[in-house]
Amino acid sequence: MDFNDTPEEAAFRAKAQAWLAATAPAHEIAEGVKLEDSDQVRRGRAWQRALSEGGFAGITLPKQFGGQGGTVIEAVVFAEEEARYRLPKGPYTGIGLGMAVPVIAKHGNDAQRAKFIDATLRGDLTWCQLFSEPSAGSDLANLRTKAVRDGDDWIVNGQKVWSSWAHESDWGILVVRTDPTVVKHKGLTFFVVDMKTPGIEIRPIKQISGDSDFNETFFTDVRIPDANRIGEVGEGWACCMTVLMGERLGSGATKSGVLPLIDYAQATPRGTGTALDNAAVRLALGEALAEERGGKYMEARLRTMVSRGENPGALAGMVKLSYAGRQQKALGLAMEIRGPAALAAADDAATDSLHYDYIWSSVMRIAGGADEVLRNQIAERVLGMPGEIRADKNLPFDQLK
Repeated sequence: MDFNDTPEEAAFRAKAQAWLAATAPAHEIAEGVKLEDSDQVRRGRAWQRALSEGGFAGITLPKQFGGQGGTVIEAVVFAEEEARYRLPKGPYTGIGLGMAVPVIAKHGNDAQRAKFIDATLRGDLTWCQLFSEPSAGSDLANLRTKAVRDGDDWIVNGQKVWSSWAHESDWGILVVRTDPTVVKHKGLTFFVVDMKTPGIEIRPIKQISGDSDFNETFFTDVRIPDANRIGEVGEGWACCMTVLMGERLGSGATKSGVLPLIDYAQATPRGTGTALDNAAVRLALGEALAEERGGKYMEARLRTMVSRGENPGALAGMVKLSYAGRQQKALGLAMEIRGPAALAAADDAATDSLHYDYIWSSVMRIAGGADEVLRNQIAERVLGMPGEIRADKNLPFDQLK
């Protein structure tokens, strides 16, 4: 694979650079500025609207669904250029673009595509993911939130947890159990739900960072129209796999986490020189950069597979697994370069930001698939190693202990 731009890709990059240079600065957030959640989402919607108006929203989405009908490489090129700016991007727009839109495009009907996709691409709708539960995290198919058919509606009862930005979301993608008499992967159904529906209660979870990005979400006799069901009854697991494929392939950073560290080490005094003069620091930075480049190129290969209609399967988990480890390692290295000052509260915005990012990096070892689960999947489905013993295999869900 040649990773250099083709003439067509170079032209697209130049077009993206020119548009971003003219548009992005007005939407940037200054380093060290902490916005209220509602303001963060408001600015995120505005940036997404600008992307839509500029023709850079839904780059790979087919034109019949409201996208640009572009290539995977064009999407990667734009993401690389966009990452040069400090823009309001996060789960409040990313979940809709990377999870809701793909599952609706693939498994939804024409009416659902017309209602949700364009509005999401324009930033008019924000989304949250309602998958994980107290007893269904790494083992998502163990979920217990249930839905019972009642005429043209479904009545939902249960609890979800770790619902990122649910408190600022218009809609949610929801998977529930509709048939407990079959094996756990088979009795699931997928819905989209208006987060203002009566019976939905959102409770913030206070994090070590002091923020509350995550929430608990409770459903008490919540009525969801059957028109909001995505796919057929019992096909929820297939919908979930579409969502998780996009989440894992999209988890690799488009912005280098190591190149700024090299500049940071060069600017950090250490003895009579700088931190970059230390051979151990240079070795650690070199190893981190090599790992980052390897991950980037592997992700490009898998995205190319998807563009050809191929399913990377468990290979997608390798992107997420490697990125989460690299991110935590790189931020730990940044803390070491910063030295003793990294251990206490700092007055400068850069160190405050480093503290926040370092704390947050531990989340990625769990979110979107825990390291241990992904290693099992890679071992069994990619390397062909013997699978673990599963006591619940082939048992109906209502017979599990």
